[in-house]
Amino acid sequence: MERLDTFFERGRKLARLADHGDPLPPSRVVAFDDVAALLRVLTEKRVLLLKQVKVTPGSISDLARTLKRDRSAVTRDVQVLERFGVLRVIEKPLPGHGRQKWIAPVARDIRLTAQL
Repeated sequence: MERLDTFFERGRKLARLADHGDPLPPSRVVAFDDVAALLRVLTEKRVLLLKQVKVTPGSISDLARTLKRDRSAVTRDVQVLERFGVLRVIEKPLPGHGRQKWIAPVARDIRLTAQL
């Protein structure tokens, strides 16, 4: 849970940006009905995947190699996280021929919450 002072400081920063006419940084909030639903989606491996993609977006093969995981397992996790709106899959053309799926977060700030 976010500390109250952190919440208000984040709000003040956003208000300052808005007051100056600056664009607000993109963020995403995904709310779950209960903690059990959140934990079914947010496994330990998916948390590591999200953290890696935030640091370095990349192809599924690159992510699988970096995380030392099977490519098909990373593909399944990417599909789940894409369905919940926290990752996006972009198809990029490869030099010469073919296409590559590129995985990136939907926003720099992603919050997943659940009701108790």
